[in-house]
Amino acid sequence: MTGHHAHAHPTALVVVANGSEEMEAVIAIDVLRRAHIDVTVAGLTGAEPIKCSRGVVIVPDAALDACKNKHYEVVVLPGGMDGARAFEQSKDVHALIAAHLTATDKCRHVAIICASPVALVPALASLSLPADLRITSHPCVQAEIEAGLPKAKYVEDRVVSSWDGRLITSRGPGTAYEFALAIVETLVGKEVHDKVAAPMLLPQL
Repeated sequence: MTGHHAHAHPTALVVVANGSEEMEAVIAIDVLRRAHIDVTVAGLTGAEPIKCSRGVVIVPDAALDACKNKHYEVVVLPGGMDGARAFEQSKDVHALIAAHLTATDKCRHVAIICASPVALVPALASLSLPADLRITSHPCVQAEIEAGLPKAKYVEDRVVSSWDGRLITSRGPGTAYEFALAIVETLVGKEVHDKVAAPMLLPQL
C-alpha cells in the first residue's frame, strides 16, 4: 500500500475556484479530514470566498499562491465546469500537477474529478507519460480529454487509479464519496478507509 508516512498526518491541498462543484469539494474535504488527513483549502485566485456552481460559498483557508510551493501528499481538484476551465488555464495548477506526478517522492499524488481532468491536458503536455496511463472524467469532457491526451486510455470506471497509484480520476457528484475514499485508501490504507466509510452509512464502496 502506498502512502504510509513517518509523520502523523498526511497533508492534502484541495484547490477551489469560482464555479467549483460544491459537493465534490466538500465531500473530499470532509472525508479526508475524517481520516485525519491535514487538509488545506486553497482559493485559486486568492483567499477570498468563492461561489461554487450552485451558489454555495466556500471560504478558503489560504490563497493558492501561499501554498503552491509547499509539500502535500495529494493535490485535489474538484469539478464544476467554470472551476475546471479556471484550472485548465492556470499555470500554477499545471505546475502542481506536474510536480506531484513526477516527484521522486513516490508518496505524492494528484486526484481530479468530474470536468477538471481537462486540466491534465496542458499539465501533462511536456511530460513523459506512462504507457498504461488510464483516465476518466465527467462524460461531457471525454472527447476533449481523448483528443488532448491521445496516449492515455480513457475508461468509464467510477474511480480510476493510474500512474502507479499517483493519479486518481473520477466522474462526477455521484462518485464523490468513492473518489474521496480512494484518496484515503491510497494515503493511509484500507483499514482507515473502512473505519471512515462505516459511520457514514454509505452503500458498500
